[in-house]
Amino acid sequence: MANDWDGIYKKHGTWLEKPHEDMPRVADLFQARGVKRVLDLGCGAGRHMVYLAQRGVQVWGLDSSEEALKMAQEALAKTGLRGELTAGSMYETLPYARGFFDAIVCTKALNHGTIGSIRLAIKEMERALKPGGGLFMVVTKSRKVLPSKKQERDCEIIAERTLIPKQGREIGVVHYQFNKEILLREFRHFRVLDVRVDSERNYSMTAVLRVL
Repeated sequence: MANDWDGIYKKHGTWLEKPHEDMPRVADLFQARGVKRVLDLGCGAGRHMVYLAQRGVQVWGLDSSEEALKMAQEALAKTGLRGELTAGSMYETLPYARGFFDAIVCTKALNHGTIGSIRLAIKEMERALKPGGGLFMVVTKSRKVLPSKKQERDCEIIAERTLIPKQGREIGVVHYQFNKEILLREFRHFRVLDVRVDSERNYSMTAVLRVL
């Protein structure tokens, strides 16, 4: 995939600085479940790593953009916090041992892949999480993806529910459009605690990995 996140971060800097609106609730849930190690998958400029580290959690971050990781490191250093940052793709084998993490956070990142890549990423999340581990996931909510003159002008449709914008900040970046049924089906190995639509019309989901 031709997702040029380095180019996007160089051009726009960090545009997501505040934690997601559900993070206070998620952090409370993690604390109640005794979470110590958290992976921020697709961590970007580190907003959630900083937030969770401030709550006393050990944080790891993985992102495909070296530019974003530099910003994340600066954000952690600025607040005197520490985190382990790694450059890599969430759509490949993750560089972590099986069951290493107590929880995973992934906000508005998983949906930047085709459904095949997304399924590989979910399998890797399941591997890296300990049984009963927590998950906080935010993905793009479904929008109308049908051939039309406007759609042809605004984006390229490359597969069912999958498009690449031709304009805007995320030009050239793959976007997969979830609906609730697909979200629950793809995360069927998790026990979903809550799914809601946030103020930006994204799906926000908390779940725990089932103990098989």
